[in-house]
Amino acid sequence: MSSETLTPERILDAAEEVLRRYGPAKANVVDVARALGVSHGSVYRHFPTKAALRDAVASRWLARVSAPLRAIAEADGPATERLQRWLRALAEAKRHKVRDDPELFATYHAIAEESREVVRAHVDELVGDLARIVADGQREGVFHVRDAEAAARGVFDATQRFHHPAHSDEWADPDIDRAYDSVVALLLAGLRAGPDGPDSRV
Repeated sequence: MSSETLTPERILDAAEEVLRRYGPAKANVVDVARALGVSHGSVYRHFPTKAALRDAVASRWLARVSAPLRAIAEADGPATERLQRWLRALAEAKRHKVRDDPELFATYHAIAEESREVVRAHVDELVGDLARIVADGQREGVFHVRDAEAAARGVFDATQRFHHPAHSDEWADPDIDRAYDSVVALLLAGLRAGPDGPDSRV
């Protein structure tokens, strides 16, 4: 492959395969270049550092999670139903990744842990989706909160057990779905009750 035909997407494809083969501790830019049949300098022309390449890999992986969620947030329909669909889709997406390819999931989790700015931007994007849904619920008169973004972040934080990789060992628990349903029901009740409900602060 000539350097003229080398694109960031092809480099990222190769990086994913290298990470799958060697894991995050051993994979490096030279391995990626070798897989592409180019010099490592050609890779560095697109990604100036190993950290930049890993950030791009993490960003693309996280984008695969966020894209279908954004579609739910932007869809028509009642806010309550969209909120439930969005939360369920996030939890199920993470659960599928663990079940279908646990080693690759662990690899991406390790990379994401190194790419803190990428993860922060991803979380902000997800909270933005939730804020859009909550704001729609405000306009519909079903969610009674003072600040849609603060409420959205509260919902995101309260459901981390069901989507944050740090809790992935818990997702095989036979009671996880019951726990999920209880938490979501409580959150919906809080959004509906609003600031005048019992001890509400959002």
